[in-house]
Amino acid sequence: MMDISDLYQLFLRHPQVSTDSRRCPAGSMFFALRGKNFDANRFAGQALEAGAEYAVVDRAEYCRGERTILVDDTLKALQGLAQLHRQTLGIPVIGITGTNGKTTTKELLAAVLSSRFNVLYTEGNLNNQIGVPLTLLRLRRDHEMAVIEMGASRPGDIAELVDIAQPNFGLITNVGQAHLEGFGSLQGVTRTKGELYDYLRRTKGVVFINKENIILHVMAKGIKQVTYGVNNAFITGHCTGCSPFLTFQWQQRDSQYTVETQLIGAYNLDNALAAITVGRYFRIPSGRINRAIASYTPSNNRSQLKQTVRNHLIVDAYNANPDSMRAALRNFAAMDVSPKAVILGDMKELGSESLRLHQEIADEVRAHRFDQVFLCGEHFAQTTAGKDFTSYPDTQSLAAVLSRHPLDDFYILIKGSRSMALEQLIDLL
Repeated sequence: MMDISDLYQLFLRHPQVSTDSRRCPAGSMFFALRGKNFDANRFAGQALEAGAEYAVVDRAEYCRGERTILVDDTLKALQGLAQLHRQTLGIPVIGITGTNGKTTTKELLAAVLSSRFNVLYTEGNLNNQIGVPLTLLRLRRDHEMAVIEMGASRPGDIAELVDIAQPNFGLITNVGQAHLEGFGSLQGVTRTKGELYDYLRRTKGVVFINKENIILHVMAKGIKQVTYGVNNAFITGHCTGCSPFLTFQWQQRDSQYTVETQLIGAYNLDNALAAITVGRYFRIPSGRINRAIASYTPSNNRSQLKQTVRNHLIVDAYNANPDSMRAALRNFAAMDVSPKAVILGDMKELGSESLRLHQEIADEVRAHRFDQVFLCGEHFAQTTAGKDFTSYPDTQSLAAVLSRHPLDDFYILIKGSRSMALEQLIDLL
């Protein structure tokens, strides 16, 4: 069995890591991970043939030759390697988590910090027990800072990730009702997100925090805080327009600035203020910060405005939970455009609270009196919304109807959990 220190010496000579046997760059190290439905140990030989210099396995029967390295647990080895690499380089690390907005905040934060520093940041949604170590192993000596996004679906997830990433700074965007199937309750979500604060309290780190979020302030007691919000904070700001893009003003002491963004939704104000706060804390000039935020364009179906031949789409189909769904609906209702159509897909992983929470969203939709409403998924179908709106069992059923009866000249909000794959409807709209 090879220990982490010896494994690290190999990594220093071969600093590219892969967990996909089909994509192993020449000279890389392949880690054969195991899950409920797969065992990559079986593909160690294939990885070596594809270009990997070494294959790290945790089943002795696949340890064949000097280029195959046996460890007790490949995932633990990957995580331990990432932790050691992070400790060795010792650059500042900012950890980000939260129920809503963490990916957008991470992207804005990376854009702002990159205007002055060489920054490594989480790509896409590589924010779990595999993605975080893979991100950290991309650190190089010329990086000056890292922004690491951390996701969670059950208690202890954040504690495990902060132990690997060892952040010096932390930012929790908010705490809300998501992944209740794994957490059990909102209290479970709160405790788990708070594991980031627990780590920073022990290590005397710094948190960037929304001053108006009372829950976060209670959780962050005993930690140095750098605040943002509406009043009396390090950075203050307010929305000045949102039709459809967010425009806002922000202020630090006597200096005031206006920023026109490419972000849909007033709820993105907090995300932008968080990025400004971090930027100013690290002494990035205000002009650079403003340009970075103004030029950021959302992607990956996160609050994107898409213009089609027939309609104007607000595509927010990457994920959904009750809080983000309400925010999107209220923002859409406030937009001075017409006519409006809403396509909503089920919110997943809400456990025993699912029916109640879907009913609340259906009631919210009813109150806004949109011109057209389409509900998609088995959870929405169980609500009383069927009396007022048409409900479809799945995305394919709705797609068939939209093919026969297309919408024309509408503003359309599309929002649902990732597994609903509502983005498949875009070409029909």
